[in-house]
Amino acid sequence: MFIYRLLSAAILIPIAAWMVYAGGFWFLATIAVVAGLAGYEFCRIMRIGGYKPAPLFSLALVALFLVDAHYPAREIGSTGLTAVLVLSLIWQLFQEASSVPTVDWALTIVGGLYVGWMARHFIALRDGPQGLQWTVLAVLVTWAGDTGAYAIGHRLGRHKFWPRLSPHKTWEGTVGGWLCGIAAGAFLGWAMGFGLAHGLAVGALVALISPFGDLGVSMMKRQVGVKDSWNIIPGHGGFLDRIDSLLFSVVVVYYYAHWVCAAG
Repeated sequence: MFIYRLLSAAILIPIAAWMVYAGGFWFLATIAVVAGLAGYEFCRIMRIGGYKPAPLFSLALVALFLVDAHYPAREIGSTGLTAVLVLSLIWQLFQEASSVPTVDWALTIVGGLYVGWMARHFIALRDGPQGLQWTVLAVLVTWAGDTGAYAIGHRLGRHKFWPRLSPHKTWEGTVGGWLCGIAAGAFLGWAMGFGLAHGLAVGALVALISPFGDLGVSMMKRQVGVKDSWNIIPGHGGFLDRIDSLLFSVVVVYYYAHWVCAAG
């Protein structure tokens, strides 16, 4: 299992790094593929749980939010959202096999909204001022926190952190992840020219909030009785499993960059 995780990371990380560096259409396309697969996986695990969301409309929402973020001047967000809401509800009226049509419709919208709206912040962040640096900061601090939590928790973990949703997470690993994230934020903030104070702040915020992204997906998976959102990435599960923490982190970094640093 470990060798599969290592090989998958060795292939995917250089591709992701190049796409982040390239920005523009290539970054949009990358996020569209990743977020689209994550949105599909959300619908997939809900279907395993006995619900019947419509992936087509969920993915339409994901695409809508990403394109709207990249081309804000075209103002397609409100029109597109209205169209998806109306059409998906009409579609649901004809699904006679559904025993809970309102729930199925709600899950259709929530899946696209959750993945698409959160993922749009990747596009908005990368397209904004110093977008490359901010995006790299968000990703690396999240990965540092996740890696630190896993390594320290695996070695020293004794006390359960959130056993109802994630029985393997421990307080030792969680605190270790916080410390690694803060340290990574401080170093990267200094190295990228944001300053030590901004790096510490971003590191602390990301380290604090990103575990809840992972716990949120754990909650969804436990409800429907699945371990991974999919098995498309050898050793890693699905794309939703890989970006759950990042979906929370990028939102925090985006608003920090636009509210705190832009104001300063």
